[in-house]
Amino acid sequence: MKCRYSFGGDEHIFVEVDEAMSLEAFFVSLAITNAVREAEIEGVTEICPANASFQIKFDPDVIAPDALMEKIKAFEADADKAEKRLNTRIVEIPVYYQDPWTHETLMRFRERHQDPNATDIEYAASINGFEDVPAFIKAHSGSPWFVSMVGFVSGLPFLYQMVDRPRQIEVPKYLRPRTDTPKLTVGYGGCFSCIYSVRGAGGYQMFGITPMPIFDPQQEVSYLRDFMVFFKPGDIVKFTPITREEYDAAVEQVHANTWTPRTADVVFSLDDYNADIDGTNAKLLEALHAG
Repeated sequence: MKCRYSFGGDEHIFVEVDEAMSLEAFFVSLAITNAVREAEIEGVTEICPANASFQIKFDPDVIAPDALMEKIKAFEADADKAEKRLNTRIVEIPVYYQDPWTHETLMRFRERHQDPNATDIEYAASINGFEDVPAFIKAHSGSPWFVSMVGFVSGLPFLYQMVDRPRQIEVPKYLRPRTDTPKLTVGYGGCFSCIYSVRGAGGYQMFGITPMPIFDPQQEVSYLRDFMVFFKPGDIVKFTPITREEYDAAVEQVHANTWTPRTADVVFSLDDYNADIDGTNAKLLEALHAG
């Protein structure tokens, strides 16, 4: 793949690795941004990787824009040869699908939706060819998801489904964004699932809610005391459906600061994944359950 470079105002360079999201594009972006970071180029002030692109902020009084552009382009040649392997972790995220809070919210905004007569998850199941909502939930929670980007609002992860293209779920965003989305909503837009880290506006379809805090600016949650944002690019997620009783119990544990997410350290190889997607996923889930 050939990257496309452009300037964003006087202080940014934007690099589009590919028009479509793929794990290959993610790893090229990761390789180039890592190279920029390791080069410690004077004048570079911020490196912002995204799903299939990245942006570099710089001080034009320290380094000329064209000079920085050429330095970044020089890293592209080596990106395809970089090892596509990550030491990362897999995390289990409990999800209460079809919960009453997102249901109440989505019903308030049906006039902004493609199908006012169906809930978000009913609509998603229908357009993706699933027999019913339970079959859709099984597909959404059955395979791992790759965190390709964290942002838009603080701590929000973009999650890319780790299955072959024909099995990937795709759902359009609302026709017009909502002005309200419950905190910790599990949503879906385009080819990405996400978790809303805070309450606010949003346009992704709403499928459920998790009891697991993923952003804590006060850093009072036990597993967020070292850093207020839980996710980082390269994390792997496994959604697990839970009942209302299990959700309530988890919320109580979160309030008591006794709940921690199940995680396991894993090595992810893109080459191994492409050679055997289902086999790689099975090994990842086995590591999670053994952890």
